[in-house]
Amino acid sequence: MIPQNDIPWADEIDGAVTVCDTAGTVLYQNGRSIAVNGDVRGRSLLPCHNERSRAIIRRLLDEGGRNVYTIEKRGVRKLIYQTVWREKGEVRGLVELSLEIPETMPHYIRK
Repeated sequence: MIPQNDIPWADEIDGAVTVCDTAGTVLYQNGRSIAVNGDVRGRSLLPCHNERSRAIIRRLLDEGGRNVYTIEKRGVRKLIYQTVWREKGEVRGLVELSLEIPETMPHYIRK
């Protein structure tokens, strides 16, 4: 289990960070995540999601991988990046980063 203050970089990142275990229990939220989602630490995040989203969460936890998409809510665009986190190679849960993005942004191709 990740204690609340065990991710110091996430406490001040300019975005929401939420971490759950393999059962969907929220282990960590930074301040931005708490402001957006309420303090749900110690509770399951599954009831907050619809059936389609719960299936994606279950697939990620079972198979690994990531789920990445953008949303717009109240005129604010966000990148949602969900990925598994591991301990010694074993999937231990999910991390979700929710980052505000501008309406248009540059895209670079690098070699």
